[in-house]
Amino acid sequence: MDILAFIKPKQEVIFVYEDETIKEALDKMEKYRFASIPVLNRNGNFVGTLTEGDLLWHIKNNSDYRASKAEKTLISTVNRFRDYVVINFHSNMDELITKASDENFVPVIDDQNQFMGIITRKTLLNYFFEHNFIVL
Repeated sequence: MDILAFIKPKQEVIFVYEDETIKEALDKMEKYRFASIPVLNRNGNFVGTLTEGDLLWHIKNNSDYRASKAEKTLISTVNRFRDYVVINFHSNMDELITKASDENFVPVIDDQNQFMGIITRKTLLNYFFEHNFIVL
């Protein structure tokens, strides 16, 4: 089975660029109610995963933090605890399912390391439930 059948393409994915500010990231995460979002560079490469926890720890560790600082601080300065592991669009379903079992989404890249989109765990689960697959 082709994993691209499950992909949410980049143009439909909420993400931030590493040179955007913490405020911009927080605004997107709040608007769409996401706890984690992909981080890309301006070349379209997947850089990592930004989580609410990453932002909270960043704010906590900067005791003089003010809202005005969030408007100036770049995402690239935030230490990320753990980035989601990417898969290549040539990957097989076993690889995809293994990665999706650990994360809310799996970032997908092409052969030039360009971010293509994500595959959500919810999409996979819905597919298996709709097609009456038995998971042991």
